[in-house]
Amino acid sequence: MPSTVKGVIARRRGAEVELVDIVVPDPGPGEAVVRVEACGVCHTDLHYREGGINDEFPFLLGHEAAGTVEAVGEGVTEVEPGDFVILNWRAVCGQCRACAKGEPWYCFNTANATQKMTLTDGTELSPALGIGAFIEKTLVAAGQCTKVDREASATAAGLLGCGIMAGFGAAVNTGGVRRGDSVAVIGCGGVGDAAIAGAALAGATTIIAVDVDDRKLEIATGFGATHTVNSSGRDPVVAIQELTDGFGADLVVDAVGRPETYKQAFYARDLAGTVVLVGVPTPEMTVELPLLDVFGRGGSLKSSWYGDCLPSRDFPMLIDLYRQGRFDLDAFVTETIGIDDVEGAFSKMERGEVLRSVVVL
Repeated sequence: MPSTVKGVIARRRGAEVELVDIVVPDPGPGEAVVRVEACGVCHTDLHYREGGINDEFPFLLGHEAAGTVEAVGEGVTEVEPGDFVILNWRAVCGQCRACAKGEPWYCFNTANATQKMTLTDGTELSPALGIGAFIEKTLVAAGQCTKVDREASATAAGLLGCGIMAGFGAAVNTGGVRRGDSVAVIGCGGVGDAAIAGAALAGATTIIAVDVDDRKLEIATGFGATHTVNSSGRDPVVAIQELTDGFGADLVVDAVGRPETYKQAFYARDLAGTVVLVGVPTPEMTVELPLLDVFGRGGSLKSSWYGDCLPSRDFPMLIDLYRQGRFDLDAFVTETIGIDDVEGAFSKMERGEVLRSVVVL
């Protein structure tokens, strides 16, 4: 029978979120119902609330989550009831042109649940990133569930579902950081700090954290930054060049996603270096660069989608590193909150007071 549970929705653009009753169907073919144990409050959820993604209100917010599979539908073989899973928004199809080329991390036909969760009056909800996890249990495509070791903390494991994987993957998967490389990361929120941690784990020897907030820069050193630059009072391009023998960094990660930070990343990299954009720009933003500079500096300009991750490969690997004490996911958790505290967590996020607030259910 369908279940009625509590969940957090954004009913209209800019309005405060609401805790309401939501009807969760039994899983159909290819679907799973997951009892959510923890879900991080990500900036993408705030984008949904503000109408920055699309206007398909009401949204069921939350997507950075871990929990236990409660039930599965017909034909599901990936997981079974009782499995501890991290939810992901890249359930690869295995058949599209990206998957056929052996690049499933670019899958162009990812799956979501076919059925809709609804309000008690029958109004259909749009789940954030096809997940919707600020809720006691949620309906997803079975491929959105990645089984990991149950010994991992749900509050830490869930963060791999979005921001931490995006940052780590931007440095390691997309940026291809190597031992001995120099890396600069512009923007030291959760995503930027995950890129710093990934660069450190991969063996980068010079890791430069750039931000306008000294508090964030201090935190970044705990994740592996060897140098910090407060760009509110110093030109970050000049500073990065000075810290890399005048050359610029091998890899620069833009974890902010604004025209000015992208230009800084472009000019702060070494010749033939790499720029990775992982911060998400808004639709009206544009960037202008001299085409001769694009040609003359060589190298690569890349965008990182979800850290170019393959959840079935990357989530278990990062959980193993976490359990070994080599990747400190717990350090990203600033606070744990209840499901009725999401609006307050958004305010703290906007003030830069937290890396991650995590809803514990």
